[in-house]
Amino acid sequence: MERIDIHPTHSYGEYKLRCGKPFPFGATIVPSGINFSIFSSHATSCTLVLFKKDAEAPIAEIPFPEEFRIGNVYCMVVFDLDYENIEYGYRMDGPNNFHEGHWFDKSKILMDPYAKIIGGRDVWGVTPDWNDIYHHRARVAFDDFDWEDDRPLEIPSEDNIIYEMHVRSFTRHPSSGVKENHQGTFAGLRNKIPYLKELGVNAVELMPIYEFDEFENSRPNPETGETLYNYWGYSTVGFFAPKAGYAATGKLGMQVDELKTLVKALHKNGIEVILDVVFNHTAEGNENGPYISFRGIDNKTYYMLTPEGYYYNFSGCGNTLNCNNPIVRNIVLDCLRYWASEYHIDGFRFDLASILGRDPWGAPLANPPLLETLAFDPILAKCKLIAEAWDAGGLYQVGSFPAFGRWAEWNGKYRDGIRKFLKGDGTVGSLAQCLQGSPDLYAWEGRGPATSINFITAHDGFTLMDMVSYNGKHNEANGENNNDGSNDNDSWNCGWEGPTADGGINALRHRQVKNAIAMLMVSQGVPMMLMGDEMGRTKHGNNNTYCHDNELNWLDWTLLERNTDIFNFVKHCIAFRKAHPVLRNRYHFQNRDYVGSGYADITWHGTQAWNADWSDSSSTLAFMLCGKHAKEGTVPDNYIYVAINMHWEAHWFDIPGLGDGMQWHVFANTGDPQGSWQPGTEPALSEQHGILLGDRSVVILVGS
Repeated sequence: MERIDIHPTHSYGEYKLRCGKPFPFGATIVPSGINFSIFSSHATSCTLVLFKKDAEAPIAEIPFPEEFRIGNVYCMVVFDLDYENIEYGYRMDGPNNFHEGHWFDKSKILMDPYAKIIGGRDVWGVTPDWNDIYHHRARVAFDDFDWEDDRPLEIPSEDNIIYEMHVRSFTRHPSSGVKENHQGTFAGLRNKIPYLKELGVNAVELMPIYEFDEFENSRPNPETGETLYNYWGYSTVGFFAPKAGYAATGKLGMQVDELKTLVKALHKNGIEVILDVVFNHTAEGNENGPYISFRGIDNKTYYMLTPEGYYYNFSGCGNTLNCNNPIVRNIVLDCLRYWASEYHIDGFRFDLASILGRDPWGAPLANPPLLETLAFDPILAKCKLIAEAWDAGGLYQVGSFPAFGRWAEWNGKYRDGIRKFLKGDGTVGSLAQCLQGSPDLYAWEGRGPATSINFITAHDGFTLMDMVSYNGKHNEANGENNNDGSNDNDSWNCGWEGPTADGGINALRHRQVKNAIAMLMVSQGVPMMLMGDEMGRTKHGNNNTYCHDNELNWLDWTLLERNTDIFNFVKHCIAFRKAHPVLRNRYHFQNRDYVGSGYADITWHGTQAWNADWSDSSSTLAFMLCGKHAKEGTVPDNYIYVAINMHWEAHWFDIPGLGDGMQWHVFANTGDPQGSWQPGTEPALSEQHGILLGDRSVVILVGS
């Protein structure tokens, strides 16, 4: 077929132009040129600003002719540009009236919100000399990556075991063992895939990897002088662009290929990739924040504004994206489609997701159009959608998030229930709901156990080791007089605040860590664990390390040698969960025998078999799962018995009999120095009718 060339119709200086295509938005390579397309409903004019890569001053500023405006979209093809060596931005002119919500200022060069690659922060922690002129440089992406036969893994949600992690923190510590120039990068993480496989997780949830500015609100630590950064990255600059500073090849502009290579390698090893996405606000902040993109392009469209023109702040970060405006809804949808299709991403966790269900004035919507659109989008149909079902404006929707049959939730009530029982403050009733996948929250709406993303620790708050080592937060290093971070930690220091040489306290702390992991891994729902908890990682009592590029956040890999017992226990518990489908049911328990096994799918016990103590003062609980009901009776499995004693004294537990020549075997006993066994190698229980559970201990038996 003969090629049809696109011919220029206009000129501007040495540049040949013609009217472009309004879709897709952003910069797209077309025959002989680049198509630039950007939306603004209130701008009166738009100018394309071109730079040579890394140059301080523009090489050209090309106004869009009025005839190149289609509706509210400025679109233009510029011919004969070297797409590999240019950067671009826009100047927008229009009304500048704060109280009407308009912030147009043609002196500002604005970043394309659809930029697929962004320069200006190519190397972590390094600022270019021209930083103050225009430091978020959109670049043109050319995709020639060879995915071979890779595709998203589509692991059933109930079979997922999620590992929440920060890309830089995972390998930045010198003890990580990766090459120095790979430390803290996508390449460094790829080097550690064998470790993730050994641990047994099958999904990594990456804290924000979109382009953000680590120097946003950076400041010196008032005590040490060390720079405090925007380290976690929950302040998006560009929704479509991977962070160059997280790529070993970022200085070469190869961050796209490096991230895709990581995703491809993780998939090859059976590990899904879930991205932590932040659509609730941007890095432009409040009325005193910088011009980066949306503010100067169409402030009134993109942000929730008060009648006086101020920013609503349901995010706690200065502004709130107007996500249920159709234009903003489309950019969110375009973004997620892009990551799902171009990066083969398996799922998304939405930060402060309750904001996504607010109307332009902040009121919660009964059927939020954005959440509904994402739930039913054909491209996202196989992606996991996970909501952090609350926001900073007081809207808490755990158990009531508008799910449309698709959304899972970070279950904050699970976290609180397990923590309280672990320290001796909780109730067995609350614990029982947690262990069953929270049917009290989800069964009423027909939502299964996999709706509940079960976690005890996450990036916010204490690590697991700190949760059993500190009664209170110790955030002085953040320079905010210990006023930041949560005060509701439900933690217990086991008798001493912080590090101690007391062998008894340290043994108790290790046991409590194992107790928490054991309860997490035998709970119905989807377990999520925090990076480093499997090796006793500590942040020294700091429960809000958002600003530290140092050992408070970096994972110290020498902990593997010091806390081998914890690592082996976690590894065994993950393998045990994978080996037993009865722990990974798709539907909630019915508390009855619907397969004719002689036992209900779940039965409850206490120190006496068949007789649980449900009183508020009870600190003991046991349950048995009938393996013939595994996956609703569709696959065979063993019987599982779990006994939990959070009392400060040992207790004898009578164990229900099995019959048919079966016997109980010990998979795990947190009160035993051995701790746990590889699935399939469990020794038989010496006393088949009962077991003595030590103080603050969990026992897991398997009947076969």
